[in-house]
Amino acid sequence: MTSSSVAPSPSGSGAAPVERADVIVVGAGPGGSATAAYLADHGLDVVLLEKSSFPRDKICGDGLTPRATKELISLGVDTTGWQRTKGLRIKGGGHTLQLDWPESDAFPGYGMVRTRAQLDETLARHAEAKGARLHERTSVSAPVRDSSGRVTGVTAKRLDEAGRATGETVTYRAPVVVASDGVSSRLATAVGRPKREDRVMGVAVRAYYRTPRRDDYMESHLELWSRDESGKRILMPGYGWLFPLEDGRTNVGLGTLDTTSAFQKTDYKDVMRRWVEDINPEWQLEHDETAGPIRGAALPMGFNRAPLYADGLLLVGDSGGMVNPFNGEGIDYALEAARLGAELVAQAMARPSDAARERVLAAYPKVMKDELGGYFTLGRWFAHAIGNPEVMRLATKYGLPRTKLMPLLLKIMANLADPSSKGASDRLITTLSRLAPSA
Repeated sequence: MTSSSVAPSPSGSGAAPVERADVIVVGAGPGGSATAAYLADHGLDVVLLEKSSFPRDKICGDGLTPRATKELISLGVDTTGWQRTKGLRIKGGGHTLQLDWPESDAFPGYGMVRTRAQLDETLARHAEAKGARLHERTSVSAPVRDSSGRVTGVTAKRLDEAGRATGETVTYRAPVVVASDGVSSRLATAVGRPKREDRVMGVAVRAYYRTPRRDDYMESHLELWSRDESGKRILMPGYGWLFPLEDGRTNVGLGTLDTTSAFQKTDYKDVMRRWVEDINPEWQLEHDETAGPIRGAALPMGFNRAPLYADGLLLVGDSGGMVNPFNGEGIDYALEAARLGAELVAQAMARPSDAARERVLAAYPKVMKDELGGYFTLGRWFAHAIGNPEVMRLATKYGLPRTKLMPLLLKIMANLADPSSKGASDRLITTLSRLAPSA
């Protein structure tokens, strides 16, 4: 494969140095780092570019379902000492239901909670250990394209420890570029792949709190209230969460969808503050000021950018809208896309011609849609349905008491159906996902 090299600028030319690799991965979040690790494991020369330096924070619930746990196991990450969870406790409509994670041949029977500051650094260092060349404080500014429009690299600026440009620029070149640069995805936008307006978007806010309570269940609250312009209370389409950490804190947050008319007019941080006050007698929450204030982020759902591959640029994670519309999970799908995408890239790089290589890479959108497209469509339908406050109210009031139904819903919401199982619930979910259109 390509040997790593940095070509110095010609004397007096002022041109940026050029670094070459087999693959450039932009963004060292879970999807980017996992992609880099898998590619390096395949023997490819990989450059992994990250604009921040580790450890660094990201807005996230930090919860890892058994689906995400499975991907971390496949990646070979050491999770010793990470907070493990037995299942999910759901509250709403005056009811509480505690459900254990279903154990199957497809998924382990436990989940985990890990702060993104810890998780992302662990995965980036894992990629480094596999042989990827990690460049921190390197902010990618634009794609490099050839005369046909194909992406053949990126330009980047070096940053100092305060995040300020040093004045040094570098050009990276490779036959394949992976954009794992988040919801805004500068690379995807620059090559003409804007966010799709027909896809659900969400928003999440969260902060860290200390609590004397110790728990090995993740907790979800289905009743979050806002108010419309007339002051009428509205049940929001989303949920609040409390995800326990191993250090005596819990990640507290809420997520909601843009399928309600109040989406753009709601102060979600204020909603969270009032919700925390309501649950505080039980949890005795104390805001961890050292971890920062309540912060928010957008959730791009259901493949909200297309195509996922074209002209040398492959999208992984939030850059391709790989967030579950049912529950706002994104880490597991970013890790899954990393595994599947890296396999295709490795196969492509072994082909003897550019045309053969391109045919393999062009299969990526279909591979991802075959894997997740139908399920994401079910999630979009669900998201639009609960955008009606009355539907949300009825579902909370009459759904939770149906204790025999809830294990099925947990499997659907967390995408934990075992395709090889002959069980009725697994077969039902698998069939629905297969029948739903994947566009």
